[in-house]
Parts: sequence; structure tokens; C-alpha cells
Amino acid sequence: MEKTVVVRLSSAVRHPLYGKTVRRTTKLKAHDDKLDAHVGDTVRIMETRPMSKTKRWRVVEIIERAK
Repeated sequence: MEKTVVVRLSSAVRHPLYGKTVRRTTKLKAHDDKLDAHVGDTVRIMETRPMSKTKRWRVVEIIERAK
């Protein structure tokens, strides 16, 4: 998995019973063909054909570099 990056998606969901906003995170594996993305970067991903058993996304662009 040399050209693979793990992307963390976070979303805010309201709890059905208590109404409190809870933050949920999902980890997706994405294909990074140019090896540009690094830890902490904000990236845009796009759904694509299955590249492996768990990899179905690819990195389209890097929106913001990590500081």
C-alpha cells in the first residue's frame, strides 16, 4: 500500500434521544497516485472504481497543507 493514504472524515450528528450533537469519524483509504499528501493535510477525495479490497476513493487535490 505504497500509494495509499488514510483519510479521516468527521461529521456532526444529533443524538436521536437526547438531542446532543455528537462528532462521528470515519476512516477511508484513498489512492494517492502522486504521493503528494502528508499527515495533517486537508484533501478532497472522489469515489472511484475498486482499487483493492478496501480502497474505493482517490485523492483529487490537496486543499490545505499541514502547518
